Amino acid sequence: MLQSARTPWIRTLTPDRASVLVQFLAITFFAVATALGAQVRIYLWEIPITLQTLFVYGSGLVLGARNGFLSMMLYLLIGMFLPVYAGSGYGLMYLTGAVSAGYLLGMPLSASVIGLIGKHQTSVFGGVLAVAAGSAVLFACGVTWLHFAASHSSWWYSIEVGWLRFAGFDAVKILTVGLTYSGLRRWGR
Repeated sequence: MLQSARTPWIRTLTPDRASVLVQFLAITFFAVATALGAQVRIYLWEIPITLQTLFVYGSGLVLGARNGFLSMMLYLLIGMFLPVYAGSGYGLMYLTGAVSAGYLLGMPLSASVIGLIGKHQTSVFGGVLAVAAGSAVLFACGVTWLHFAASHSSWWYSIEVGWLRFAGFDAVKILTVGLTYSGLRRWGR
């Protein structure tokens, strides 16, 4: 099967192809989209299910490791001054004091890992694999922080309330981002 040598439009947002202005706008877009996604909250447990991770994952795939990282750092910076996190607070005290802060602090690292792994992925499976790896990083940071911040007596309980309860929802997000990105790559050819 012959494939076009043309670059998919979605890849033009990566640092090696985009102007500084386009990179700035893309970084800002994903930071703002993450903030808006955090406002969609479904409380089934203490930590809500939100849409913000869709944009964390998407920032890594679309923007690459460095700009995905920068986008999520911008999101955290915005949260120093405005209530953009899934919880009701903002500022440094909230960011370092909330039991869910590990998820927030893991977002830049998650986007970066997705960008690194996804850089050369051209298949749906490769994109989904990159996002799954970033998800694992995000939940590892979140569960570790949760365990110590909430003073849980067992790691198993921290894993259960901080990851297993969300695993099914996150699997849907991983597939959604991977399939959407793959579709955008094909659409732009």
